[in-house]
Amino acid sequence: MNRFDYVKPSTVAEAVAAASAPGAAYLASGTNLLDLMKGNVVRPARLVDISQIKELTRIETLGNGDVRIGALVRNADLAHDAAFARDFPAVAEALLSGASAQLRNAATVGGNLLQRTRCAYFYDPASACNKRAPGAGCDARGGDTHQHAVLGWSEACIATNPSDFCVPLAALDAIVEIEGGSGRREVALEALHLLPGTTPERETVLAPGEMIVAVRLPAAARAFARHARYLKVRERNSYAFAVVSAAAGLVIENGAIKHARLALGGVAAKPWRAHQAEALLAGQPAMPHTFQQAADIALRDAKPSGDNAHKIPLARSLIMRALAAAAQGTPSRVPALPASPFSAVPGALHDA
Repeated sequence: MNRFDYVKPSTVAEAVAAASAPGAAYLASGTNLLDLMKGNVVRPARLVDISQIKELTRIETLGNGDVRIGALVRNADLAHDAAFARDFPAVAEALLSGASAQLRNAATVGGNLLQRTRCAYFYDPASACNKRAPGAGCDARGGDTHQHAVLGWSEACIATNPSDFCVPLAALDAIVEIEGGSGRREVALEALHLLPGTTPERETVLAPGEMIVAVRLPAAARAFARHARYLKVRERNSYAFAVVSAAAGLVIENGAIKHARLALGGVAAKPWRAHQAEALLAGQPAMPHTFQQAADIALRDAKPSGDNAHKIPLARSLIMRALAAAAQGTPSRVPALPASPFSAVPGALHDA
């Protein structure tokens, strides 16, 4: 670990000013950043500790019905907020399926949005990695690729975004509020993360020094609360990053789908919104053959980036399960194994 400056501002304005220095990085709970620093994967020249900025710790309902979540709200606190879990159950299920209980108690909303890929070659300074060192090459290509991308990848990078939380956020049209030296701006969560192309080192649309201050869920997203699920296939149910995951939300009237939302995780460098599949679902009966067609369309452009062809039929199956589970109805309680397709769902359903 290198030597670095450490500052601890008490306001967003102070934090943004402090982060304008070259090589600065924001520090909240540090559940990802400190691991990267200890492994010499990243070496910031200055840490801007934002953990004591109180204005970033609130969950609030705005006058237009949108729910605004401060960047320093803890993942566990958000998942267990009763009103939030009632209105956005797939988001709560995704949060509770991520990491361990200890990490969820520490990790923050803003940090989750910006967590780095879990590609083993990125974490190993002895390996070539275009994301860590632009132009260095990619040892993942031809390496152990069973967890790597099948959508949107490039010859320069095949890493995936590891977030569970971001997948239903993308499906529900969440908005990210960003503060920087030029003031405040907003971007759609779906547009926050970038595909690798030839510049995989640039992972988000954030400019240097910009800081995520909140994420906002639109009031209209509550329409999917009665038929919403997040499912995740992982290598162990206790805690693990997603091999593939799927967030599904439906509005069903008289047995037909009026509106649909669908996004995938673990398949690309960003949460993958399946717009064409959503369009196909609208107006169709909520039946298995409809879900199969949607899954086929969602993965029409998928291709292996190495020894990971298994991810494509796995994702196809998970999409069908997520849509079927959403159509059945959101459970009245989060399952004992959140997001697991193998979990027995307890309790009565909202729309049984």
